[in-house]
Amino acid sequence: MQTDMPTVVTRFAPSPTGFLHIGGARTALYNWLLARHFGGKFLLRIEDTDKKRSTNEAIDAILEGMKWLELDWDGDAISQAGRAERHAEIARELLEKGKAYKCFATSEELTAARDAARASGGNFRGDLWRDRDEGEAPEGAPYSIRIRMPREGETTISDAVQGKVTVQNSNLDDMIILRSDGTPTYMLAVVVDDHDMGVTHIVRGDDHLNNAFRQHQIYEAMGWTPPVLAHIPLIHGPDGKKLSKRHGALGVEAYRDMGYLPAAMRNYLLRLGWSHGDDEIISTEQAIEWFSLENVGKGAARFDFDKLDNLNGHYIRNLNPDALLSLIRNDLEKEVGHTLETAEEERLIKGLPALAERAKRMPDVTENASLFCNVRPLSLTENAAKALQGDMPALMGKVANELEAVTDWEASVIKAAIFSFAEAEELKLGKVMQPVRAAVTGGRQCGDLVETLEILGQEETIGRLRDLIAA
Repeated sequence: MQTDMPTVVTRFAPSPTGFLHIGGARTALYNWLLARHFGGKFLLRIEDTDKKRSTNEAIDAILEGMKWLELDWDGDAISQAGRAERHAEIARELLEKGKAYKCFATSEELTAARDAARASGGNFRGDLWRDRDEGEAPEGAPYSIRIRMPREGETTISDAVQGKVTVQNSNLDDMIILRSDGTPTYMLAVVVDDHDMGVTHIVRGDDHLNNAFRQHQIYEAMGWTPPVLAHIPLIHGPDGKKLSKRHGALGVEAYRDMGYLPAAMRNYLLRLGWSHGDDEIISTEQAIEWFSLENVGKGAARFDFDKLDNLNGHYIRNLNPDALLSLIRNDLEKEVGHTLETAEEERLIKGLPALAERAKRMPDVTENASLFCNVRPLSLTENAAKALQGDMPALMGKVANELEAVTDWEASVIKAAIFSFAEAEELKLGKVMQPVRAAVTGGRQCGDLVETLEILGQEETIGRLRDLIAA
């Protein structure tokens, strides 16, 4: 880690007009990793200047999403709206320096100028008052403040991901930085906040690249040092088109509710546009150690639920049983209708690793875990009910009698007893094991059947087999 460089400060600055979507979550992760890699600071700023669209519910959703992803930020989250006076102060300073000017143009005049520029194939620059005297305006007329963009030459930005990108200054409009009602625009507020917060690196979507050239002019006009910029490609769906809700452009809370683990989501989002050789399974500790902007790709990443499922399955399998039980406890207790008893917890701790082997999402574990709980008589799936039709209940009663004679309830002994029963009844082993599995699991997935019987215990196993006769 470099020690001779200034403290790296990054930020995530979402607009609270909706949930924390998957693209925003990846942006937050990259900024977080960059800061943590260099031992710097990761700041959170809520860009809530659009009062008509910003909501407290959206702010809460963003904060909850960040917490669920375990992306901790330094200090308090900052409200951009609360800094409006500071933004206006900079606009007035630019005005005094001659770097900005008052624009008295009416909305009708601006519309006409915009239409004329479009008709002639030129660029609308909003510069109707750039070279006019303020004295020409009616007394007391409202005005906005526009920045005076350079007209000659070009502006080049050295982007940490995109490389050097250049625009002709003649294409830049004299954008409004302070509206006629005295409120600052997004373009001004972002620059002032990033400067005041000491932000050194900005990682954001490449849909902001055009904004970068306009924001750069404010840094130049104020004599401020611009931060390092890294514009990352947007996430696309599997079909290569812009990510939409049908692809997975959902709020982070939706992924939580679908049963994905935070560590799996961080790993997956990390690999959506960043690589470290051929590594796919990357722990958070490794990600912090390895992360750099040099390894961010220029091409759009494609969201793939199958890959996410496989990755999530890996993280589920690597949870220890106690951690897994704590994650499913609330949902499991709702499903079985009671608080877990000690005996049930002991069974679950033994049985959960086998359930995790087949799981891709947390509900896969929860739905099958109920087989280790006291919920007799078991509800049977359609397939289990079919497997137990006809004379199967009577056969299961005989199996129960055989197992009742077992004095040492251990997997190998249980297996030998079932083998012996099948041989005595002149039945293939599968003709016995299949209905036994259906009877004791209700059709839910489990690991090795005999090991499952051992975990359930002799009394519970025999009880479930005999429940079929009672039914």
